[in-house]
Amino acid sequence: MLIGLLTAVAASICYGTGSVLQAVGSRKSARRQAAAAAAGQVTGRGGPSLSSTAKAATTWEFVVGTILDFIGFGLGALAARLLPLFLSQTVISANLVITAVLSVRLLGIRLTRAEWTSIGVVCSALVLLASAAGPEGSEHTPLATHWWLLAISLLLIVGGTVLVRFLGARAAILAGLLSGLGFGALGVGVRILNGVDPFDLTALLTDPALYAILVAGVGGMYLHTVALQIGSVNGATAALVVGETVLPGMIGVWWLGDASRPGFAWLAVLGFVLAVMGAVAVAWFGAPETHGGQDPDAPEPETGPEYARGPEAAAALR
Repeated sequence: MLIGLLTAVAASICYGTGSVLQAVGSRKSARRQAAAAAAGQVTGRGGPSLSSTAKAATTWEFVVGTILDFIGFGLGALAARLLPLFLSQTVISANLVITAVLSVRLLGIRLTRAEWTSIGVVCSALVLLASAAGPEGSEHTPLATHWWLLAISLLLIVGGTVLVRFLGARAAILAGLLSGLGFGALGVGVRILNGVDPFDLTALLTDPALYAILVAGVGGMYLHTVALQIGSVNGATAALVVGETVLPGMIGVWWLGDASRPGFAWLAVLGFVLAVMGAVAVAWFGAPETHGGQDPDAPEPETGPEYARGPEAAAALR
């Protein structure tokens, strides 16, 4: 249990730091969207195009953040095998705290008292969960469920990408939530993956769960990049936290046999609910227009009809 917890904490630190670095790189690209719109590089509804998202991924900040994400993925995968999913996914989701603190320094965001309170709730909830968690459940499931996981992952990422591009600049929180669901599917896939223990390359390569992991991981990263381009980094990350925590935790309990320590089920439920509520609160209070600060590299606000497009347009230029 201790090794699993330390692994999950290390994954959380990598993910949180990577998210902020990716946000820095993404926003460098997003600030060029107004000029790119004249060249047809954004969608008609104001969302980032595939080309603008690809450009965001070429900045050095985004590259370093992505490397940290890969390290975090490896650590998180190990944690998912060593801990109940409701604990491993929730501890990893504490990268929200790292993201929020680093965003103060790197993105010039001043967190409100409500945001700090919400972060404190998340941290307290993690302590409750860690205290109540019992041993992880089974890793063996019928092969048909692996195929279902692959089908759901494809539907989630492909359908989600189309929906986010349709909604454009209004889809920041939705993109964050969908990316979280993708990462949640990734966590479930890692947990049930065949051919890991004992190692069997044939079983590993023929397991649909492996390809569900690839689809959910790559798709989740793309949707998270979009969310960072068009909205609040804390809000997008908080929505991601909800997506990657709630459903995998429920699947772990109902499907894989994860459980709390005897007599501590109420504490596990309380910790889980508080963690989700705290993440939702950060998403709510982390909306761009509620912050007193702004990205220090952002251009000075201008006036005139061409700039009067509401907070969504302002968020895309932050």
